Order: sequence, then C-alpha cells, then structure tokens
Amino acid sequence: MKSEIIIIGGGAAGLMAAYGAAKTLVDNGSSAQVTVLEKMPRPGRKIMITGKGRCNFTNLKNWNDFSTHIRSKSNFVKNAFFNLSSEAVIGFMNEYGLETVVERGDRAFPASHHASDVVDTLIRAISGYGVKLLTDCEVTDVLCQGEGYKVNLADGSEYKCAKLIIATGGLSYPGTGSTGDGYKWAEQLGLSIKPLFPSLTALVPKGYKVDEQFSSMKGHIERSTPLSELGKSLNGVQLKNIGLSAIVDGLEVENEFGDIDFTDGGLEGPLGFQLSRRCVKAIINGSKVSLSIDLKQGVPYEEIAARVRSLWDEIARDPRSRGKGDKEKCRVLLGKLMPWELIPAFIATNPELIKVERKPGTKNSSGRYNMGATKTFVNLAAIARALKDWRFEIAGFVGYERCVVTAGGVSTDDLIAKTMESRKLPGLYFCGELIDVDADTGGYNLQLAFSTGYLAGQSAARSL
Repeated sequence: MKSEIIIIGGGAAGLMAAYGAAKTLVDNGSSAQVTVLEKMPRPGRKIMITGKGRCNFTNLKNWNDFSTHIRSKSNFVKNAFFNLSSEAVIGFMNEYGLETVVERGDRAFPASHHASDVVDTLIRAISGYGVKLLTDCEVTDVLCQGEGYKVNLADGSEYKCAKLIIATGGLSYPGTGSTGDGYKWAEQLGLSIKPLFPSLTALVPKGYKVDEQFSSMKGHIERSTPLSELGKSLNGVQLKNIGLSAIVDGLEVENEFGDIDFTDGGLEGPLGFQLSRRCVKAIINGSKVSLSIDLKQGVPYEEIAARVRSLWDEIARDPRSRGKGDKEKCRVLLGKLMPWELIPAFIATNPELIKVERKPGTKNSSGRYNMGATKTFVNLAAIARALKDWRFEIAGFVGYERCVVTAGGVSTDDLIAKTMESRKLPGLYFCGELIDVDADTGGYNLQLAFSTGYLAGQSAARSL
C-alpha cells in the first residue's frame, strides 16, 4: 500500500500533523494522500484523559511568558509556536465547531469541559481534507528505502511513502498507547536520544507509602503501593497559596508559589508537578531531595513567631482550656493556624513540636524504684519554624504509569527547527512529546504538540 505522507501516531501531534499536511496539499492543488496509522482502537486516547477529562488544550500566554514554562530547548520550538500560536489553535477549534472558554491562568478548555470534544474536532478537521485515519494498525518497523520509507505493520502488511512523520508520543500513560516505539525507531534510523525520565508526576515523601520498593528505574515507586498511616492522613488534603521549595543536596534549587495536592500517589498539584522535573532528575542522578512547604508564604518568620506566642497566651487564658493538657492545647493552637485535617500529619512529621521531659526516678526507703514525673513542653519556636519550613524528605516518584509527560527524547540537535525534519534523513519528521522538549502543566505541552505537529505536516507537504 502506498501513501505520499504517512503519520505514525494518532495523538495530538499526529492528528494536527495530518491536518497541516492535508490542508497544505489541498491549498497547493495536490491530490497526494495523507494517512495516519494509529495502533489503538480509537485516536487521541491521551487527549481524552488530559486535565482530568476536561482537556486544557492550550495556554494563551504570549511567547515571552509561555516560553518560561518550557523546561528544555524553548528556542527550538519558537518557530513552530509562531507558525501555529495559541490564538491560532483557539481559532482552529472554533472554526471546526468547538466552543472554547479561557479560565484562570490563561488556560483554554472546550466549553463543554469534555475532552472527547477536542478529539472529535480534530477528526472532523482531518476528515474534511480527505485524510485516511486507520486504527488498530500497530507499526512494528520503520525502514529507510532509497528516497522514501517503508512501514511494516503487525498484521504483515506494509506501507510505502515519500514522507514519514513519527508522532508516537512518549512513555507516559502506556495504557493510551504511548510505549516508546518512536524512540526505538529514531535510534535505529541514526538519531540521538536524550535520557528519558518522568516529568509532571507525583513526588513520594519518605514514609508516605507502606513499602517503598523501587523498580528498575532508580527512585521509581509504583503508584499502586499502599499508603502508610502518614499517607492516609494527608491523602485528599489540598493547600492553596503556599510556597514550595525544592532542596537538592542541601541547596534550594527552585521556589514557587501556588497550590499543591496530597493524593494516593504523593505530593502533586500545580506546584508539585512544576518542581517534579528537577526533583526526579536529581533523584535519578543520586542526589538527596527534600521539599519545603511554607504554609504562611509572604509572612516573615518573626511575625509568625509573635502570632504563635500571642495565640498560645490567648488559649492559656481561655476558660475552656482548664483541665486540658499541653498536647490538647497545642492542637487547638494549630487549629487556628491551619486546616484541622492537616494537624495529625503536621505533628507526626515535626516531632520537635511537643517534647516530653522525664525527671530522674528515685528509690524509696523500701528499695522500690519510683518513676520520675513527666512534663510536656510545647515548643512555640519550633511551631513557627515548621509553619515556614515544613520539610519532607522525598523517597521517590511515580513513574511513567501516571506521569503527565516524558522528559528527554529525540535530540533537537538532529532536527531542523523550521521544519521538524531530520538533519540526517530527508523526508523524515518528528513532533510532539517524542522530541526533547517538555513544559509545565497548564496547556503548554498540548500546545507544543499541536505547533510541532502542524509544522511537521506543512513541511512534509510542501516538500513533495
């Protein structure tokens, strides 16, 4: 079977590459065929789970702000971004019948908040330009033949093409079909692969899971590992407007402000994901990693310390405190400073907050030993410090099974930024998560998939 342009992968980058290629061919008066080979029963499986099924498909920040959220090689995708900007993606969705809304943080969603509507829009767009979309077509081999390429399928059939676009995605969420095939083919075809690791993933504090057994990847803890008592006490807690710092080998390397979530995986949410890339990379490289939560971001320690002392004195004077021990009063104090559901874990992870002092025992006249009396002390200074610097040593991270994106990939040194074409093999293009470019959560990665895919498709069609 023959098709002038073949795209392997029917995800965000592959479908947009098909649109870019087919539209360019039609605009140029060409009848050349564009074919998408997707190994799953339906295309766009990963799009369907993006944004918890709501699909934050782009971010409307201008390039100067947008590029600060790209964690590697932002200059490489600058041409692709301006070729299909965030505003252009919104325009594309609207043109093909999808109403969109923009929410906090310049994040764009389908107005329906159904990710399936984004997939349907992409399919509607490529169908209108005559793209052949084939599902349940698993590619096993990619071969360079003369001035073209041959693609072998699992069912024994093969395709030949003049231009080949590989858009198979990374390794994240393998259940959606992203199993890393594209890296293997790229390497076989002579391209370099930058080291791969999970990004935008849950970080697992020490003691958060019952049994922190690591897989073959250093630091990887399966998300399905049961929670410990600490994990159970924190699971479901959401903290807003806090500071979060990443500390690698004793040095603070990143500090951000925003929201975090404690989940069955570990520490996640916008801030957790944002810091996870650097933390995962450090753990894999053998460094010790900690996270510090500042529950009172923007308030100086001295002010917090004074507030803690004032509240303690107020509680001591309160008639309701009569008969209560210092441990109970400490919980009352913490309840005035943080959500109640956070208190058990806060105390458990900061044992210095409540100290118990035991006086030496004595022997009585009959020779019997009398146990010494105990006294409980609430360390107000330690409470103030912990509010500003609540430390979690990080034992590991959730891997590809639930990370949002794969960092690393096909080296951008081997690709032409203006076309997404291989420098070594003319007619071979790469786009999307497969290449060594990744970004923060918030619509940035899908926008990069759309931009690089569209450029690869256009470039392939123009060179026919």
